[in-house]
Amino acid sequence: MYYLDKKQKKSTQGYITVSVIVFSAVFALILGGLIGFVFTQNRGQILRQNRERALQIAEAGLDYYKWYLAHFPNDLTHGTGQPGPYEIPYYDPEGGQIGAFSLEVEGETFCQETNVIEITSTGWTLDDPSATRVVYGKYAKPSVADYSFIINSNVWAGADREITGPYHSNGGIRMDGTNHSLVTTAVEDWQCTSSFGCNPTQTQDGVFGAGPNAHLWQFPVPQVDFAGLTLDLINLKDLAQNEGGRYFGPTTGSGYRVIFDADGTFDVYRVNSTNYVWGYTNEEGWHRNYHIIVSQSSVALDQSIDTNCPVLFFEDDVWVEGTVDGKVSVISADVTNPNIDTTVVLNNSIEYEDDSGSHGLTVVAENDVLIPLLSPNDMVLDGIFIAQKGRFGRNHYRTWGAYDVPWYYNSYVIRNQLDIQGTIVSNGRVGTRWTSGGSTSSGYPNRTATFDNNLADSPPPLTPTFSDEFTFVEWLEIQ
Repeated sequence: MYYLDKKQKKSTQGYITVSVIVFSAVFALILGGLIGFVFTQNRGQILRQNRERALQIAEAGLDYYKWYLAHFPNDLTHGTGQPGPYEIPYYDPEGGQIGAFSLEVEGETFCQETNVIEITSTGWTLDDPSATRVVYGKYAKPSVADYSFIINSNVWAGADREITGPYHSNGGIRMDGTNHSLVTTAVEDWQCTSSFGCNPTQTQDGVFGAGPNAHLWQFPVPQVDFAGLTLDLINLKDLAQNEGGRYFGPTTGSGYRVIFDADGTFDVYRVNSTNYVWGYTNEEGWHRNYHIIVSQSSVALDQSIDTNCPVLFFEDDVWVEGTVDGKVSVISADVTNPNIDTTVVLNNSIEYEDDSGSHGLTVVAENDVLIPLLSPNDMVLDGIFIAQKGRFGRNHYRTWGAYDVPWYYNSYVIRNQLDIQGTIVSNGRVGTRWTSGGSTSSGYPNRTATFDNNLADSPPPLTPTFSDEFTFVEWLEIQ
């Protein structure tokens, strides 16, 4: 039998003791790390949870102020009359406060009417007020600027047309052009006549044609209430006279000429006399167009636009052109004589001062918005153009036979390129190109129409809206 002596026994016991200590230390180190990891994960989870709740609270702040505006329109100070921020407690469904949000509210107000509202909302929980989230929201009323075209009549978009943005008609649509967005009509079918290229007359779908994007055609859809889009012209006159806008009364001449300058000013001339040429429309047949200015006299030069109420009201016909800096609305209407409906003539190109998106123009005519015979070969029109009772377009002119234009105007009958960026609202049929035998006989053979998203988000003052309720147009998280 083998026996350990005392010295060997003590050595073995010491070795066991050291091993226990080493393994205990390793175990303690691992356990400590594990516990630390668990606590770190738990702390991170709580932080993420509080940040997620803070985001939800911040978004609730945006919803809250939309609700507030529905009850207190145009109030951007939360009832305080003072600038923000405004701190508001946030409660859970059981009624206990779990956090708060702080609101900073700004708005674009014209003529004492709020146009666009921008809200920055910061949210946090009571459990961790340092874990904040910040979101930004923009609200605007849905307006005609949400569309490229709104037409209250049957219409034919020719093969040369390229349209970006929603296109709607309350009548039938023949779409031979290229549309890059929805094309909608309120009718299921309609009678397509020779005026729309159908000979003999045919019953066609609400939207039909040779356009390439038929998958974007929808019909029937609810009718756009065109009467509801009609502006209160008497109210607009009052705003121009009493709220900081500019009012120009009836003339004994032919109307006014307005030229916008790139420095943010405008010039107004009285049109003393005009010449006429014969023009044709489907509605009126051959008639005299008195659009050629012969003489004018200055009325107001280098005039600044009041940014609080940038509305120019003319109680007469108006010729408009130039470079627009800022946002402004031009109204042409005779609200004194119910038997007179005024017209706007787009005398030359209308462009914005730059591409920053901060500029906008709305032009409203009681009757027609027309491009005249003496228009640029390459024409640019930036803005929203509204023909309340009439139509947007260019009349038919010709170089031969009866009703022809003077020979020195022959080169103006057919132009080249028309580029529209914005919105066309027309009670009657829209047309800027006339054809004969498939070829252009008058107008612009090359045309583009581009929806302006900047105007949809922030339209010029008093642009017609579909609703008084603000809707969400932009959201982003800042922090």
